[in-house]
Amino acid sequence: MALTDVRVAHTEEPKHAPPKRPKFWLHRFDTKTFPYLMIAPFFVLFAIFGLFPLIFNAVVSLRHWHLIDKEKNGWVGFDNFTKLAGDSDFWDALVNTFGIFILSTVPQLLIALMIANLLNRKLRGATFWRIGILLPYVTPVAASSLVFAVFFSRDNGLANWFLSLVGFGQEQPLDWRAGTWSSWIAIAVMVNWKWIGYNALLYLSAMQAIPKDVYEAAAVDGAGPWRQLWKITVPMIQPVVLFTVVLSTIGGLQLFTEPMLFDENPAQANGGYDHQWRTISQLIYRVGWSDLNLGYAAAMSWALFLIILVVAGINALVTRRLGGGK
Repeated sequence: MALTDVRVAHTEEPKHAPPKRPKFWLHRFDTKTFPYLMIAPFFVLFAIFGLFPLIFNAVVSLRHWHLIDKEKNGWVGFDNFTKLAGDSDFWDALVNTFGIFILSTVPQLLIALMIANLLNRKLRGATFWRIGILLPYVTPVAASSLVFAVFFSRDNGLANWFLSLVGFGQEQPLDWRAGTWSSWIAIAVMVNWKWIGYNALLYLSAMQAIPKDVYEAAAVDGAGPWRQLWKITVPMIQPVVLFTVVLSTIGGLQLFTEPMLFDENPAQANGGYDHQWRTISQLIYRVGWSDLNLGYAAAMSWALFLIILVVAGINALVTRRLGGGK
């Protein structure tokens, strides 16, 4: 009997009160509801300032909406888009937009890649150079555009002075605003000056995540700096390259401020006396707020939106193919 009592005493454990658990509704609120409350402000603001204007703009594009000639206002269906297909002003603006886009985007990304490759090396005062390359980006675009408008002036501009040093334009100074190609180049320089540093720092941040052992192994195998850049660096930073390509495509096809302020009379949004550098964004501004034809301007906006989607998709596909992706 005594042995049995001892076994029972050893097998029985002291009873403790179970730990208190949080209330079910509070626990569920913390894990299920609270995260949605934290991200809800973004979606609310996006619905108000992003989604609603997009839908409203689509509705306006299907109407004749004139702020003065209101008697004809009403539903016209796709008549605005049909008119757009035969509008020579729209197609001329599209050519100007693509011309400036190519002259700015391609050199911009290539030069940014070269600068990032240089900044990724061991340099004295590396922080100074990295901050300096970003200064054009933090400069207000209106201020920099006005400075470049003076820089490319015909009579007293520094651009013609630099050309005269190498023997160009000594007899007749170049009027940058008179010709199509000269105006495209001038605007492209303005765009590149602002965005090269920004893209270079994006590339630099991606390059610094590449292990140094990869470059050391490539150097042992005889690969020089140029081969390392295109065979190692670019493929390994492909996601960032793809991001900058898509971002530059969207910004380049929506170009507005630089060509607007390059004009001697920005309020008219003419893009030159012969519209030689008028972009689609400028044309939309002119039709919507000078001609007060909001329905037709909305149709142009949707056409530009679809063009950006197609071009951005093609650029992303080409970038993936060139980088070895599928």
